[in-house]
Amino acid sequence: MTALTRLALTDFRNHAELTLAPGAGLVVLTGLNGAGKTNILEGVSLLAPGRGLRGATLSEMARGDGPGGFAVSARTGADIDLGTGTLATAPERRQVRINGANASATALAEVLSVLWLTPAMDRLFVEGASGRRRFLDRLVLAREPGHATHASRYEAAMRARNKLLAEPDGADAAWLTALEAGMAEHGAAIAEARARTVAALGARLAEQPAGPFARAGLRLDGWVAAPAEALAAELKAGRGRDAAAGRTLAGPHRSDLVVVHLDKGQAAALCSTGEQKALLLGIVLAHADLVAEDRRARPILLLDEVAAHLDPVRREALFGRLSDAGGQAWLTGTEVAPFSDVPEGASFIGL
Repeated sequence: MTALTRLALTDFRNHAELTLAPGAGLVVLTGLNGAGKTNILEGVSLLAPGRGLRGATLSEMARGDGPGGFAVSARTGADIDLGTGTLATAPERRQVRINGANASATALAEVLSVLWLTPAMDRLFVEGASGRRRFLDRLVLAREPGHATHASRYEAAMRARNKLLAEPDGADAAWLTALEAGMAEHGAAIAEARARTVAALGARLAEQPAGPFARAGLRLDGWVAAPAEALAAELKAGRGRDAAAGRTLAGPHRSDLVVVHLDKGQAAALCSTGEQKALLLGIVLAHADLVAEDRRARPILLLDEVAAHLDPVRREALFGRLSDAGGQAWLTGTEVAPFSDVPEGASFIGL
C-alpha cells in the first residue's frame, strides 16, 4: 500500500504554511468554500508527473501575496521523501527531489501513482477528446510509469516538427525525418500502452456485477494504433497536409476514449449527469484495483467534492468500497454530515 504519512505546503495557493499528518486510509478534508481543500488535493497531485489536477501553470500555483515560488513536500509510508516546487527567480521551472536528490518529474511515477476526480471532470464525456485523452493517460501512467517519458518526448518532437514545417523557406528534410522517427517510436509506445490499459480495464469492468456505480464499456477511437514504421511513413506522407493545417494530423494525439454505459447500452455522453458521475467513479475504482494488482501498491485517490454529487446509497457504497479496498483516498466536502457513513479509522481534518 502506498500512502502519504506527511504532507507540507509552503506558499502554495492560499496556504502560506500547512503541514498534515494523514492516516493511511480515508482522509476527509472539510471546510468552507475557499478554505483550500482542493488546493491540498492539487498539492498531492503534483507528486506525480504532469501539471496536477487543475492543469494550471506553475506560476498560478504560487501564493498570490507570497515570494513567488512554492514548495510541496511529502513522505510516503515507505519513508521516501518527495518534493517539488519552483523558485521565485524561475516561476515556470519545476524542480523535483526524491530523497533529497534532484530528479525528473517523470521519475515521480516510479514512486507514487495518483488518480483523481474533480467537479471539473463532470463534463468529460460531452466535451472535446483532449480531456478524455488526458484522463486515459493518467490511468495508463498509474500502471506503466514509463508512459510519462514517452508522452513528453512525443510532444517535444511534435512541437519541433510543427515549427519546422512552418518555416517559410521550407523544412530540412533530414531533420524532419529524425523528428518523425522520434515521434513514431514514442507514439507507437503511447498507443500500445493505452490499448493495454483499455483492454485490461474494460475486461475488469465487464466482469463486475451491476451495482451502484455504472459499468463502463471502453474502446479507443480516432487515430488507430500502428507500428512505429507505419506511423513514420504516415507522418512523412502527410508533411504537406500538416504544413497547410499548421498541426500534425496523425498520431496518438488524435485518438479518443469512447465510453458507454454497459447496462443501458448507451453512450456516456447521452447519460444523465448522475450516471456520468457514477461511470467515472466506476472506472476509477476498478482501475485502482487493477493498479494494485499490477504494482502491488494501490494508487492514492483524490476525490474532490465527490460526496456532494452522490445520493445516500451511492455515498455509503463508495465509502465502504474505499475502506474495504484499503489504500489512501482523500475526500473533500464543505460539511462533515455527508461523511457520516465513513467507516471508523478515517482521518478527519477541518480547515
